[in-house]
Amino acid sequence: MTSTSTRPADDTPDTSVHPPLRRNRNFRRLWLGSGAALLGNRAAVTAYPLLYLWAGGSPAEAGLVGFASLLPQLLVLLPAGALVDRLDRRRVLISCSLAGLTAMATLVVALLAGRLWLWHVMAVAFVQGAAGILHRLAERAAVRHVVPEEQLRTALSQSEARGHGAGLLGQPMGAALFSAARWLPFCAAALGHLVALATVFGIRADLQDKARPEPRSLRREIREGLVWVWRQRFMRASIALVGGSNLAFQLITLAMVLIVKENGHSAATVGILGVLGGLGGLTGALVAPWINRRVPVQGILIGALMLWSVLMGAVAVADHPVQLGALMAGMSGAGALLNVAAGSYQVLVTPDAMQGRATSVFTLIGSGLNSLGALLGGFLLHAFGSTTAVLGAAAAMALLALLALASPVVRRGGGSRAEAGNTRPNSPDQ
Repeated sequence: MTSTSTRPADDTPDTSVHPPLRRNRNFRRLWLGSGAALLGNRAAVTAYPLLYLWAGGSPAEAGLVGFASLLPQLLVLLPAGALVDRLDRRRVLISCSLAGLTAMATLVVALLAGRLWLWHVMAVAFVQGAAGILHRLAERAAVRHVVPEEQLRTALSQSEARGHGAGLLGQPMGAALFSAARWLPFCAAALGHLVALATVFGIRADLQDKARPEPRSLRREIREGLVWVWRQRFMRASIALVGGSNLAFQLITLAMVLIVKENGHSAATVGILGVLGGLGGLTGALVAPWINRRVPVQGILIGALMLWSVLMGAVAVADHPVQLGALMAGMSGAGALLNVAAGSYQVLVTPDAMQGRATSVFTLIGSGLNSLGALLGGFLLHAFGSTTAVLGAAAAMALLALLALASPVVRRGGGSRAEAGNTRPNSPDQ
């Protein structure tokens, strides 16, 4: 490994003869359909805690729903990655859209009937989370089949920007729709899944290599993914640090909503957090290709951890939605930048037959405990109050930044794409 280059590809601008992505119909359809589902899901996720915090419930109940929505990241990720590599990815995308559409429809019907059962909301949140994981894994694996390699970094940057754009629009949309009628955000989520279902039928491209290994034992395929990822030392250490940071973010996200309520603002005001946070994330994603060509990925990782610790500490003394939204914007921007840098590296160095499993393992390490973070965050906020809990999260983030600085593996970085390629097997069977 070297410390001079950590980018998975060279830093020259894209000068290929390929048409721009805006004229790539397959990419546009994949991007649009997934974006519609993301937007609807973001509106629904925003409305989940509002169902309880603005209806006489407690932060603990809101935390339970958050736990259910994130639990698939712990239980579903590894088998989902193997299934994405084994099954037809187009069919996976279709099945996920149908599952999300059905789950949201049941919740809309229940709320229209005046029913609100905690177990039902948790079940819908779990199904939505599981379908979302499979959809994201299949889409990430399919992107390299609808764009040329030299445009992959730009395509992933646009996908990351789309995610933050969904947050920019989805959170205020969810809060505003909830203020009008509590079932409306979930109706919007159902429509998003319907759009995603329609667009996938318009993609005219194979979404995986035609020559694929024959399906074998699911357990063996999962183990192969774990072994391959274990050999990627830099990515393994980096994702572990990001996983710790994501635990803190679960508490911070719920704390911001609670702070808005404690200061007498309406549920619709929560949308300000989404607007400013989405703008920050969108900005970070759009400038990511330019920064990634100039700053090594380990520098982005360490800088993000340090910035997050400072901004989280500031949340403890902020009391206005605009202040909280500005802090969220800074945290989202750093996160988007890091996601593009790490995601580009991972997609380029991973064999196609290993794409789903590698992404699922990295996501499991990074986000698998988010469900516990949401559950723990709800109880910590209930037990200690927002100020003390937020300061504790900021201290934990500062510790992660120090660990990153002290780690030789993180400081050296991931090496060049060629070096990364030398560490991976020629086929998943090796």
